[in-house]
Amino acid sequence: MKKTILILLLIVVAIQFIPRGLPQVKTDNPGDLIKTAQVPGNIAKILKTSCYDCHSNETKYLWYSYIVPVNFLIKRDVEEGREHLNFSEWAGLKKSKKAKALDEISEEVDEDEMPMGIYTLIHRDAKLSEKDKKALIDWTENYAESLFSK
Repeated sequence: MKKTILILLLIVVAIQFIPRGLPQVKTDNPGDLIKTAQVPGNIAKILKTSCYDCHSNETKYLWYSYIVPVNFLIKRDVEEGREHLNFSEWAGLKKSKKAKALDEISEEVDEDEMPMGIYTLIHRDAKLSEKDKKALIDWTENYAESLFSK
């Protein structure tokens, strides 16, 4: 039994040396949603707290982000999140893409699909209250309408 535990421990330590890279973090994002659109302060706070780690170039990697196998999961989630919607590249999107993204945000938040449960399990402050959900949904709907009223 002790030998099995020792072997498992050695495997866990060994896999920590597997080369792995997390998606790059960039803090200078001139096309960022919050910088380029008129986002109210309360909405910006919600987005930064609950969305930006996976849906922007401004991911904050905590200590556990560098431990295998958690590292692989975080890498996958951030890559998929950025591919689906990257707030850091908002200004470069066409109006139709912005409107679609805003509609999806509203839907995902309303159905409690975002932020993901596994994320809010660790990041308790990212869990949206009913008040925050309503504010975010109302904002996305109003912003989407404003895109085409100009």
